Amino acid sequence: MRQEQSGAATARLADLAAQAGVSEATVSRVLNGKPGVADTTRQAVLAALDVLGYERPVKLRRRSAGLIGLLIPELDNPIFPGFAQVIGQALTRQGYTPVLAAQTPGGSTEDELTEMLVERGVDGIVFVSGLHADTTADMDRYPRLRGQGVPFVMVGGYSEKFQGTFISPDDRDAMRQSVTHLASLGHRRIGLALGPGRFVPVQRKVEGFLDSMRDLLSVAEDDARADIEHSLYSLEGGQAAAAALLDRGCTAIVCASDMMALGAIRAARQRGLAVPRQVSVVGYDDSPLIPFTDPPLTTVRQPVTAMGQAAVRALLEEIGGTPAPHSEFVFHPELVVRGSTASAPG
Repeated sequence: MRQEQSGAATARLADLAAQAGVSEATVSRVLNGKPGVADTTRQAVLAALDVLGYERPVKLRRRSAGLIGLLIPELDNPIFPGFAQVIGQALTRQGYTPVLAAQTPGGSTEDELTEMLVERGVDGIVFVSGLHADTTADMDRYPRLRGQGVPFVMVGGYSEKFQGTFISPDDRDAMRQSVTHLASLGHRRIGLALGPGRFVPVQRKVEGFLDSMRDLLSVAEDDARADIEHSLYSLEGGQAAAAALLDRGCTAIVCASDMMALGAIRAARQRGLAVPRQVSVVGYDDSPLIPFTDPPLTTVRQPVTAMGQAAVRALLEEIGGTPAPHSEFVFHPELVVRGSTASAPG
């Protein structure tokens, strides 16, 4: 029995050494808490433990510096678990324990989840695409939260109505990149499918789309606005919006999420239209599985890693005593051209 355990331990050392790119002796020193190992090497070994699914030895388990709430609107859209992973990893590296709170249809509201997190004594909260992005929402909830001594940072959305740190993608530039790409392929009738108009990112995308259609294709604002469809941020929402835009003769559709873009492709195929030969589709987000769709989706990659890490840095600065300035950090997205866009038909 002892020999079997010894063999398993040796195999584990070899696996960890291969994964971390270090020697078995180095792995052994880290697992036994011995000094003389560079911090980067130690982190590589700990990461290898996590990746391979091994439990960390008790002596290596970091004492939590505190809890941080991470509030996201849903789990169905892969972009939100993507943010949760980046933010959670960044918090863990700083010694904090992330507490994920996700809203569900008919379930707890943002206010209820926030209250739950505050009751559990979190040191701060990261809001991702929360009510701060909704121009019709009551923004007094956030100053009240700060009055309770809870620091917070906002991702995806902006408000002038309260002081805080906001982390945003450049939605206007995302639309300019999309329209520029489609115009270079000869498309002139370009539609835009996106979510409800009360949200700040939606409003900014509309502004960017209208400006780009005017500057690049000399399309009057009223004409460009006629090819904008507001719907739900879902596959079904994209399908419904695309159906309306195809009825109007659009040969290309820019979508405000990858989920909507997949719905747009479905709408085109239901009409017997080939993507991209007869209809081009551009998404937004570039979540992990999007390169493997049929066809692989041309999309605007949201800089999730940079945004998530910036949100954590800003929050920890405020927790450390630096007052949060009323500022917005804007990150530039990147158009990733794949197989769902091609030259305009005809």
